[in-house]
Formats: sequence, C-alpha cells, structure tokens
Amino acid sequence: MSEHCTHNCSTCSSNCASRKQESMIKAPHEKSSVKKVIGVVSGKGGVGKSLTTSLLAAYAQKQGKSVGIMDADITGPSIPRMFGVSDRITGDETGINTVLSPSGMQMVSMNLLLDDETSPVIWRGMVISGTVMQFWTDVIWQDVDLLFIDMPPGTGDVPLTVFQSIPIAGIVIVTTPQDLVKMVVEKAVNMAQIMNIPVLGLVENMSYLSCPDCGKQIEVFGHSKAQQIAAEYGIPAVARMPLDPKISQYADEGRIEDYDGEALKAVYEQIEQASDRKPE
Repeated sequence: MSEHCTHNCSTCSSNCASRKQESMIKAPHEKSSVKKVIGVVSGKGGVGKSLTTSLLAAYAQKQGKSVGIMDADITGPSIPRMFGVSDRITGDETGINTVLSPSGMQMVSMNLLLDDETSPVIWRGMVISGTVMQFWTDVIWQDVDLLFIDMPPGTGDVPLTVFQSIPIAGIVIVTTPQDLVKMVVEKAVNMAQIMNIPVLGLVENMSYLSCPDCGKQIEVFGHSKAQQIAAEYGIPAVARMPLDPKISQYADEGRIEDYDGEALKAVYEQIEQASDRKPE
C-alpha cells in the first residue's frame, strides 16, 4: 500500500493487498422486503434437498415467521407440487408476484410459469442462472422474514450465481448415510468456504426407519455418519430425518405443511441465530 493512500479504492489503479473487492451482490426488487436468505444445497441429486427445503420452510412458518421459497432448481422444480400449489405466477411492468401456499407462504418456481408442469425446460446454464437472478431482482417478496432457496445439486452455475449475487446468511447441506457422502459433503463445504458462506447445519435424509411395532431405529442405508461429518467440518447442527411414509404421503398429496418437522429443530435454531446479510 502506498504511503500516499487515501483509502478510496475507486480513485486508485494500484493492485495492493488492501484493495477492496468489488461486491457482486444484487439488490432485490425495490418493493421487496427480505430479512434473511438461507440456501439449501446438496453435493449430488436424489438426497431429498427439495423435501428438506419444504420441511424447513413449513417449520419456520409454524414458528410464526413470514416465509418464502425460491425454487432455483429450474430444470427439476418440485416445490409447488409438495405444497399443492398450481396457480400461475402473475406480474406486470412493476414486477413479478409470488404465489401463496395454503398457509400463506410465498413462493416462485419455474413450474408456476409453465402452461404444463410436465414440459421440460431445455435451457443452457447461462439462461438458467439469469432466470434465478430474476427470481431475486424482479419478484416482489413481501415482508419475508426467511427466504429459503432450493438450489440444484452440485457446485455449478446456479449455486455460484446465488452465492455471488444474493446476500446468503448461510446454507444447510442435505445428505444421506451412504459411504460416498463424506466426499460429496466436503465439496459443498469447500465451496461455501471459498464463497465465505457459513454452513449452518447438516440434514441427513433417510437416516433411519422406525419399526412400527417396537419403535427401534433401523439404519436401512448404513450407519449414520452425520455427527462425525459435522464434527470434522465444524458444522454446528445436525438433523436426522427418518424414512417416514407420512412424509411421502403428505408430499404426494400437496400437504407437506402438515408434517411437524420437529426433527429439524436444531438446524432451524442455527438459522434463527445466523446474521443477516444485506446488499452492499
């Protein structure tokens, strides 16, 4: 740093160590009010990430929070079906409106923009990422305490765009008990660390099955590794979600809000404690 430094990086061409990185965070719609944004991620598909997003959102709503869900899994959206929502998204030149779940939860999803929810979205990554950003900059989120973003699996375009452009307060990682899980979780944790995003909790889905006769927990997919992984990577909260037929039933019937979600309490408490991040 030069001895004549004015600490005003905008007037300086030097590439010194103290130079501030320009923020890529985008402001939400001017009519939006979002207090805290939480990302729900997974290193691979098929682990129940969208289900976990739905259950966390429903649990937060039951705690008296005003909740929104941004379904950022553009090519595989499933959030609306689990909530029994089929209304089309509307909007005008001033912005895009959310659609409400039966309990009043706000949401946007690609499936709510399609005339036929079974129509495939055959887009390249840049277009998909741009659509996700429109869900943030063009959608009017009204007085939302917690906005959950259900992200596609992996560490590709959409997670990168969201981490760079939306003020994420923290993420929840979803996994399952299989042996390859540690490697997959490590990828998600490493990406979060690179992007300076706190990891608030680890949700191990399909962790066990409770015997309907004796109540014994049967670890169908192998011994749980959630606590071990959380301790190794400093993740403050763990939730083990059971293989529960009621979850599938409620999801299929569009009644996921009826599931109690008490198993997610520890992770939700970490979400509550996470510091808000605002556009810079």
